Amino acid sequence: MTKFDEATQAIKVDDTTYDVCLDDGYAIGGPLNGGYLMAVMLRAVTDSSPHAHPVSTSAQFLRAPAPGPARVRLERLKTGRTATMTRATLIRDGERYIDMQVTTATLDGDAAPHWSAPPETAMPDQADCVRFPNPKPESNMTLSTQIDLLFDPSSIGWLRGAPSGRPESRAYFRMVEPQDPDPYVLALAVDSLPPVVFSTGARGWAPTVELTWHLRALPAPGWLTLLGSGRLISDGWFDEEVEVWDSAGRLVAQCRQLARVGRG
Repeated sequence: MTKFDEATQAIKVDDTTYDVCLDDGYAIGGPLNGGYLMAVMLRAVTDSSPHAHPVSTSAQFLRAPAPGPARVRLERLKTGRTATMTRATLIRDGERYIDMQVTTATLDGDAAPHWSAPPETAMPDQADCVRFPNPKPESNMTLSTQIDLLFDPSSIGWLRGAPSGRPESRAYFRMVEPQDPDPYVLALAVDSLPPVVFSTGARGWAPTVELTWHLRALPAPGWLTLLGSGRLISDGWFDEEVEVWDSAGRLVAQCRQLARVGRG
C-alpha cells in the first residue's frame, strides 16, 4: 500500500457510512486539494458498489474541510446490471463539505477504442519541460511533495511574469512514490494543474465550486499527460477543462470545473 492509498483509505462502518482521515499532505496553500478529497470519497463509493470503477463523478464543493477525521455518508440511488448511481456526502463535525453524485460501472482494461480524436495540443518532450521551484515551507503547498509535474514551458510563462494571455496549463504527471495510475490517482490528477487563469494574469487561490469528471479507460502504467484549457472568464468566474492521456496514448479521463477567479 502506497502513502496515497493510505491517505485515501475509507473504513466501512456500516452499509451507508465510512470513516476517513483527511491527510494534511495534500494541501494547496491551506485548503486540501479537491482531487484528493474526491479520491477519498470515491474509495467509499466503489467499496460499497457492485461495480468497480467510478465512471462519472459530479462534485459540489460546499466548503473546504480541515485535515483530520471525517465521515462519508452514502445514499444508493439506483443499482442496475451495468451501472450504479450513488450520492456521497463528506461530513465533519455535523457539517456537510462536499456533495457528490457518482456513477460506477466495470470497465474492461483490455478494451480498445472504437474511435478516438487525437489531442488538440502536442506536448514537448519531457527533457524540454520544467518543474516548479520548490515551494517555501511556510506556503503549505504540501501537495507538491506528493506529485511530480513536468510543465510545458509555453503554458507557465506567468511564473516569470510573462503570461501567455490564454487560459491554459499543460504538464506530465505522476506520483512521487512509484505507483501505477488508477481511478483514484486520476481523481487527483484532473485537479492538480495550476488554475488556467494564471496564464491570463490572475493570482490567488481559485476555489472550485463544481467539478465533473469522467473515467474513460483504465490507464496504462507510466506518466500521464494533462492538457488544461478554458473557454470563458467572466464576472469573477471561469471554467477549466482537463484531458488526461496515458502513456499508451489513450484518453483516460475528461474533466470540467467551474471556479471563482482568485483574489491575489
